[in-house]
Amino acid sequence: MPILEAEPELFPESLLMEPVLCDDGYSESTDTARSWWVSHTRPRQEKALARQLFDEGVPYYLPCDRRRVRVRSRVVTSRVPLFGGYLFVRITEAERLRVLNTNRVAGLLKVSDQVRLLRDLQRVYRVLDLGAPITAESRLEPGTSVTVRHGPLAGMTGTVVKAAGGFKFIVSVDFISRGLSVLMDGASLGINE
Repeated sequence: MPILEAEPELFPESLLMEPVLCDDGYSESTDTARSWWVSHTRPRQEKALARQLFDEGVPYYLPCDRRRVRVRSRVVTSRVPLFGGYLFVRITEAERLRVLNTNRVAGLLKVSDQVRLLRDLQRVYRVLDLGAPITAESRLEPGTSVTVRHGPLAGMTGTVVKAAGGFKFIVSVDFISRGLSVLMDGASLGINE
């Protein structure tokens, strides 16, 4: 089986930049016909659905982790969806019907808090952009709420879980009760009150 060319994880590239979010609120998006939905895919269909949506010009975000694997004595970088079974789409009603008709989707989950999901996805994107080793968290453990004080993630809030050799800073996507973690030095974290 040939190795397929990688599909973009984010389409269009500006998808997570609109609307611009602030601590005290957000500016309205110019595209009021579109809203966020979470596509719950059939098993192992996330990347195939992303390729199909890309070809049709439908906006989506598929956060992926990069892993190095050996294929026929060659080392290649594989992209594995972080949240298996989920792909985030920002679609119109007509596009929603097209997504459902792909036969790659088990269902579409309506997002009631559009701003909160967008903020979660922006935080996931920022962490992935670091290029640091991450771990997908399937169940978020209750823990201390913290804010990163120093470094490229400064100002970001999340939850911390003690780990061997440091602290895992967890960035969550509350809507699907999943997240990812990155190992951080405890000195860069400040406890929220």
